[in-house]
Amino acid sequence: MSTRIARTTLTALALACIATLGHAQQGKLKVGLMLPFSGTYAALGVAIENGFKLNVEEHGGKLGGREIEYIKVDDESDPAKATDNVNKLIKRDNVDVIVGTVHSGVAMAMAKAAKESGTVLIVPNAGADAVTGPMCAQNIFRSSFSNWQPAYAMGEVAAKQGKKTAMTLTWKYAAGDESVAGFKEGFEKGGGKVLKQLTVPFPNVEFQALLTEIAAAKPDAVYSFFAGGGAVKFVKDYAAAGLNKNIPLYGPGFLTDGTLDAQGDAAQGMLTTLHYADGLNTPRDNKFRTEYAKMFKLQPDVYAVQGYDAAQMLAIGLAATKGDITKKADFAAAIEKAKIDSPRGAFTIGKSHNPVQDIYLRKVDGKENKMVNIAVKGLADPARGCKM
Repeated sequence: MSTRIARTTLTALALACIATLGHAQQGKLKVGLMLPFSGTYAALGVAIENGFKLNVEEHGGKLGGREIEYIKVDDESDPAKATDNVNKLIKRDNVDVIVGTVHSGVAMAMAKAAKESGTVLIVPNAGADAVTGPMCAQNIFRSSFSNWQPAYAMGEVAAKQGKKTAMTLTWKYAAGDESVAGFKEGFEKGGGKVLKQLTVPFPNVEFQALLTEIAAAKPDAVYSFFAGGGAVKFVKDYAAAGLNKNIPLYGPGFLTDGTLDAQGDAAQGMLTTLHYADGLNTPRDNKFRTEYAKMFKLQPDVYAVQGYDAAQMLAIGLAATKGDITKKADFAAAIEKAKIDSPRGAFTIGKSHNPVQDIYLRKVDGKENKMVNIAVKGLADPARGCKM
């Protein structure tokens, strides 16, 4: 009798333990949003957060059956503060996943910390090639692009348009350097030549001396990488100098995404390349744009799409592991196999965990970056240095 009671008690305890584990497993998922909420990139950080939260709301406030608890950190786009900020999320706040960021220099510190700790990191913007290159890891994903992708596509476009010479101008930091390198690779592969690579320190927006140098050199085209407030100032200064009349200004979409209201007439007719465009007019994108506008009283841009897709990727991984994000191999395998139904158009994730996606050629028309055509279909980043 005592043995039977003991067995019954042990069975009851085991069931209780299983129930407790199951309850713990379905506890809130801590999502650390490490994004710029002040400074040059503040609007980008807000758009990413909005997009992410829209997707979570579409899932009833839960992903993989787990409610989401948000812990926000303003990274200030400052690489010097990045390591401390990300370690607070990992060690103090014990987040399950980190979503961030915009600035490539900050993202590099985040990738290093994520790789060392094993914390899942989803990068919803920063295109630093190394994140899905030498820093690639099972637990690191990107929902946006590598700096190489839109830049390489624009190099191909410029060469196909018959441009023989180009100059480049960008902030002197990782994103700028990599974007220029991608453009140069695509342009010179098509027979063009980059005459000179001009830079200004981040976040400097004094361009006059360099615009004078461009005017004197008279290249066939100029390729430029700026975003946010810097993009507004540069495009306006370029037009004010009269350069846009004879020397077309090309760039990745960040030059004109989220900035057209402020750029006004200065941006009209500009060509850019990106993995998203206005006027795609697909049912998926139309639904996304309608729901985003309804929820936030704003029109979405590429940053909102990238935030939205970061949540989609997280949801795919969690669905495969029944909400258990500690099952890293299963979580990663599910995302690697998925075809992600994005507003930008369906995309997959390459072996380095970077999107394989169409890059659109867009033209500024009024307050929209309207699609002209697909510049390169299914473009995969070369993921140089990735050993995963």
